[in-house]
Amino acid sequence: MFSSAEIGIDLGTANLLIYTKNKGIVFNEPSVVAIDTRTKNVIAIGNEAKQMIGKTPQNIVPVRPLKDGVIADYDVTAQMLKAMLKKVSKKLGHSLRKPSVIVCTPTGATSVERRAIHNAIKEYGAKYVHLIEEPVAAAIGAGLPVEEPVSNMVVDIGGGTSEVAIISFGGIVSARSVRVGGDKMDQSIIHYVRREYNILIGERTAENVKMGIGHALVNHELQTMEVRGRDMVTGLPKTITLSSSEIQSALKESLEQILEAIQNTLENCPPELSGDIVDHGITLTGGGALLKGMQEWLAGELDVPVHVAPDPLACVAIGTGKSLKMISKLQKAAK
Repeated sequence: MFSSAEIGIDLGTANLLIYTKNKGIVFNEPSVVAIDTRTKNVIAIGNEAKQMIGKTPQNIVPVRPLKDGVIADYDVTAQMLKAMLKKVSKKLGHSLRKPSVIVCTPTGATSVERRAIHNAIKEYGAKYVHLIEEPVAAAIGAGLPVEEPVSNMVVDIGGGTSEVAIISFGGIVSARSVRVGGDKMDQSIIHYVRREYNILIGERTAENVKMGIGHALVNHELQTMEVRGRDMVTGLPKTITLSSSEIQSALKESLEQILEAIQNTLENCPPELSGDIVDHGITLTGGGALLKGMQEWLAGELDVPVHVAPDPLACVAIGTGKSLKMISKLQKAAK
């Protein structure tokens, strides 16, 4: 059924990862494209394009064509995929001609959004395109026994969405998808600094602050970080010092929304599977799993064991690649 070129794609809001059967993860770069607005040509992609954010002339615009885990700009996404797959072909030393592609979609994606993802991959020249729900891919990538009749609970905190799912027998039993993730946390930090200090900071600075001194809602040793931005009154550059407790309060709302999604999913779980969750716990995947204190905070709030997957950032991409072998079983479970 499948051609020799089999690839899995994690089409993430923040990062795009490509997994091949023989080489593992061969591409892991930000889902950013720099476009020349005059010619509509792609100037740069991935890391190179991300470096340009906030630093380009007017005619070159860095764009993130994926929003909340789905395609916001179809044409730019198709161009980005083409450029990224070309980069992968160069790296592998051979062309990925008519590959079989499996790509993940958020649980809450509409049929229109799924069709857009399918068509964008197909446009590249893929022979087969299969869609798999993101939490299932994350669970496979984390090494959970998804095909067995036991409950596997996954919380995948990505850039655009947080996916919560209870999986058993290869299918989703109960799930929630909230459009809250790393990007929303970054925006919360930007708004906090603007409101409290009248300083405007960029997305990259906010992300660095989150990674440096961001904490989930747990007690911790106070940390500080110097941040540079633009004073909104004078228009001049200014340096301020932020504390980890300030960032914690800025992230509170986003974190509580993720917790609420987990609680709602657990409430809709069949009683037989609830016992498995108490025994086996919850597995965290995605970049949000790396926020300091996240594991400890969720374990305390939910009163069940919480584990972080071995490679949370790559889990979904690894899972998409591995699921090529079990696609027929997963499709039967989904029917």
